Amino acid sequence: MAAAVPAHADTPHADTPHADTVFIGGALFSSDLVAAGSAHAATGLAVAVRDGRIAAVCARDAASVFIGPGTEVVDLAGALLAPGFQDAHIHPMSGGVELLQCNLTGSEDAADTLARISRYAAQHPEAEWIVGGGWSMDHFRGGAPLRDALDAIVPDRPVLLASRDHHSAWANTAAMRAAGVDASTADPVDGRIEREADGFPAGTFHEGAADLFAQARPKVSEDLAYAGLLRAQDDLLALGITGWQDALVGNFPGIAGGLASYRRALAEGTLKAHVVGAQWWERGAGIEQLEQMIRTRDEVAALGREDRFSLGSIKFMVDGVAENHTAAMLEPYRDRHGHSTGNRGLSFIPAERLREYAIAADAAGFQLHFHALGDRAVREALDAVDAAAEVNGETDGRHHLAHIQVIDEADVPRFAASGAVANMQPLWACHEAQMDELTLPYLAESAASRQYPFGDLQRAGARLAGGSDWPVSSADPLAGIHIAVNRAAPLSDDEPLGGAHQRLDLATALAAYTSGTAYVNHRDHDTGYLRPGYRADLVVVEPNPFTVPAEDLHLCRVASTWIDGELVYARVEALAARESGAGRESAASVLS
Repeated sequence: MAAAVPAHADTPHADTPHADTVFIGGALFSSDLVAAGSAHAATGLAVAVRDGRIAAVCARDAASVFIGPGTEVVDLAGALLAPGFQDAHIHPMSGGVELLQCNLTGSEDAADTLARISRYAAQHPEAEWIVGGGWSMDHFRGGAPLRDALDAIVPDRPVLLASRDHHSAWANTAAMRAAGVDASTADPVDGRIEREADGFPAGTFHEGAADLFAQARPKVSEDLAYAGLLRAQDDLLALGITGWQDALVGNFPGIAGGLASYRRALAEGTLKAHVVGAQWWERGAGIEQLEQMIRTRDEVAALGREDRFSLGSIKFMVDGVAENHTAAMLEPYRDRHGHSTGNRGLSFIPAERLREYAIAADAAGFQLHFHALGDRAVREALDAVDAAAEVNGETDGRHHLAHIQVIDEADVPRFAASGAVANMQPLWACHEAQMDELTLPYLAESAASRQYPFGDLQRAGARLAGGSDWPVSSADPLAGIHIAVNRAAPLSDDEPLGGAHQRLDLATALAAYTSGTAYVNHRDHDTGYLRPGYRADLVVVEPNPFTVPAEDLHLCRVASTWIDGELVYARVEALAARESGAGRESAASVLS
């Protein structure tokens, strides 16, 4: 679809300064160029970049005035140019650290998981503890692997491994011994220990029960945390991600959330992405922690690098997750026979306290970032947002609720009414083993039929943002977009989870990962759109997603990623073409 020249575009003149880079020959996506529901991207346009900013979005035949002897002309060859993706909820440091430890992500089954652990232990005889994560609950009976399986392969050293969703931990007997955990250890108020018949821990520790190992387990060193951050950044750039909101900056057992690593990256000039950090609200502490959070935020702001890193958000963990029955629900979970258990999950912060904290944090100028997965947790978070607005008046907090697996119908319109952003993790919105075996059978019927109601939220006028929760699941925005559009995994013949009416159109899904998250991150003034004056944070996707059938969206790949007009990632094939000159054109050939 040939697009009209955007109203905000520059009008090139003969004396217009030359650009550093001009992109031509492809399609453009920006949510102000391509409306929600559109089946086509914008074509017939060029983008000129100068001094790290977009200088112009103009008709292709007007691009010649931007091209001089030193201009690199990138022929997109039909690919899609879009604003760089941004992730609204991610844990890059812990994800990067796990890649450097015993990484179980991608294990095919229980046997493969154990083989990976055994192999890692053999390759690292110097490690006093075997730590890492990524195992899938659906690979083990009841979602709870046993200590005996670990004891059989690593009997002499403590092993402690986080589950894929990071809401459970798997430990061997040596780890329990080191932590002083045995049959007499009581379940904490915010967690649960799976037990053997005699009461001894069976090996799986859910939610706060995993914190029982906090004092015994090895700490993540500053060097390892920094290495993890840089490793994560490399991987995220390769996925077209140019900015993110780190959903846990603070102290959390076993999680590398160190502010020190971000400070070091700023000082050493290694932080390329634009990052907003969400400080972790200690749920066992009270309102007194806000004062220190304010000081920390202001100390970071004083560095004068808020274009690259800021700490303007606070993360509140409202509940757990549905697969281990700790997500806070309005109706009780069912047992395997379909009978009510009376268990409605956990609210880690009492509702009245959550409202108190939200009012104070909002008044202090913080954004509220909620982990709210169950429908009761969503309601409690929305109540907190409304309470803050009632007391403080309208602010520019841009508060957001992440995960939102189940939302009561009555609460869907409250997102738009309150201005709360729906922070989606679309990759979860499909049938897969953990959903079908450990979640849906145990939810009340009303909740089971209302999984990830993104379509309802869109129709109700809610703002949508896209995120991943990596390393819980893949950080790949294109993989998430495939699920958002199809509500089914690639190559699957499953029915759309929650019904076809919960699907999003491609333009809406792309907007969530670009302008939507830019809005959440208070970066929509200079990122998230293809507009003159905006940062040239860009991603090239091939083939153009608008030209492929919806079921083939998973085949699209990032060809290159640009931050401030600089190439920070190129897929091998694209890089080879660029270095060979295949991506460079003269003005005459561009316009011929």
